[in-house]
Amino acid sequence: MEVIFYTRNRCPLCVDAKLILQHLQKEYAFQIIERDIERSDEWTEKYGLMIPVVEIDGEVVQFGMIDHFTIEEKLNHL
Repeated sequence: MEVIFYTRNRCPLCVDAKLILQHLQKEYAFQIIERDIERSDEWTEKYGLMIPVVEIDGEVVQFGMIDHFTIEEKLNHL
């Protein structure tokens, strides 16, 4: 399974979110696909005000303040 993680440089919330995802990888089998929104005009337009963004199974699960519980709930229901 893949978890898409939209991020950008100099984003403290992104650092925290990535740590949460890495912690959850210890319990759940998934790969983090990190996408820097500054590499794509489309991503910047779509997610510029929302980052960090966590997308699982094609669905944006959470953005902004990412928490362990919400992401884990989604992973449990896949």
